[in-house]
Amino acid sequence: MEALLAMLVGLITAAAFYLMLSGMLVRFVFGFTLMGNAVNLLIFTAGRLTHSDPPLIEPGQTGLAGPVANALPQALILTAIVIGFAMVTFLLILLYRTHHQTGTLDADQDAFLTEISLSEKGKVS
Repeated sequence: MEALLAMLVGLITAAAFYLMLSGMLVRFVFGFTLMGNAVNLLIFTAGRLTHSDPPLIEPGQTGLAGPVANALPQALILTAIVIGFAMVTFLLILLYRTHHQTGTLDADQDAFLTEISLSEKGKVS
C-alpha cells in the first residue's frame, strides 16, 4: 500500500510542477494547492500505514501493550492543512489584486509585464 501511495505522491507532484510552470497564475495557484496535498500525503505515508490501536495505556499497565499508531505525522498534517489553507487564501487575494491592476492573469502578456502605477490609471485609492 505504501508503494502505491508513493507513486501517487510522485504523480501529484509532477502534475503540480506542470501547473506551476505554466504561464497562467490561476494554474499556479492550483499547482501550489496540489503540491501542498502531495507533501501532506508524503508525510502521512512516511508515518506508516498500520491498522493498530491508538496510543493509549490500559489501566493498571505501566507501558504500551502492543503496537500503536504514530500520532506525530497526523499532527503535522493537520498543522500543514491549516497553513496551506492560509497560503492559498493569500495567493487568491494576490491573484485578485494582480488581475485588478494589470487586467490579465497570463504572465506572458505585455500588460502583465509592464508596471503601471494606480495613479497613472486614475484609480488612486
